[in-house]
Amino acid sequence: MIYVILLLLSFFLTYFIKNYYIKKSLVAEVNERSSHSVPTPHGGGIALSLTWFVGLFYLYFTHQIDPTLFYALLVGSAISVVSFFDDIYELSPKLRLLVQSGVAVFAIYILGGLDSLEFGLFSVENPIVTNLFAFFLIVWFINLTNFIDGINGYVGSEFVFLSLAGLILFGGGHFLVLAVSVLGFLFWNYNRAKIFMGDVGSTLLGYNIAIFTLYYANIESSNLWIWITLFALFWFDATLTLIRRKLNGEKLSQAHKKHAYQRLTQSGWSHFKVTNYSIGLNIIILLAVFFIPNVALSFILCLALLYGAMKLVDLRKKFE
Repeated sequence: MIYVILLLLSFFLTYFIKNYYIKKSLVAEVNERSSHSVPTPHGGGIALSLTWFVGLFYLYFTHQIDPTLFYALLVGSAISVVSFFDDIYELSPKLRLLVQSGVAVFAIYILGGLDSLEFGLFSVENPIVTNLFAFFLIVWFINLTNFIDGINGYVGSEFVFLSLAGLILFGGGHFLVLAVSVLGFLFWNYNRAKIFMGDVGSTLLGYNIAIFTLYYANIESSNLWIWITLFALFWFDATLTLIRRKLNGEKLSQAHKKHAYQRLTQSGWSHFKVTNYSIGLNIIILLAVFFIPNVALSFILCLALLYGAMKLVDLRKKFE
């Protein structure tokens, strides 16, 4: 019953925020990086964030979540608050990075660090190395999710997928809470978007997946690669695009429209079609993780799948 209540809470909060932003003319204007052509409200992430934290507290007070995981996830509220003001006032990138770094350090402390990095033939247990990896993973997951948030339903559907994948593979009410929090918002964002997520939602979602990755990696070291594989659609595109832009000699802080999903929409695909194809790729990734017991093999196969998909994108719209 609680999950139905949370779904409705996210749904109606998004609806009221959408109407309020329209009334106050608080809309995302079309610019050189935009994949939309009509000014649209962009505060929907507030609804999913509030719903997420309400559900998180419910799980905590009913003893349905490990306190360590609860407190690590709760730290993400700082990310949401700063991102909320960034959506309105466009804060300095240095300030955002400073907050993200502080949150990452605090979260790693709460989790007790990352115990080890497993690479099949060998493992790394030096706490300096493992915790530096954990730090950069958190900061990168926060930012890449923000980078990728650009077309209708794309980020929302990704995190519904990740929530359900986590529920299937690991269990836990926190995955259901995240799923319904995003679903309530996604109703208004899927296909022809009535409202956008904004940084307040995307940065929090990226942070949550980073925390899940580290938390479950400390339970079983191979879980690190399971989560990295499940999240591969986003980090593969964001990382490869960043590398290719660097090799092109571009200024990395400059706005661009070169991610795979952006180039597909430029080639003529609708937002709806791109999002649905991404869901299909994610289902294949989950099937690989679920049915292939060798984590390294499923990781490599998924990378091969995404590399092939990227080459098809390049054929439709060349990376320039």
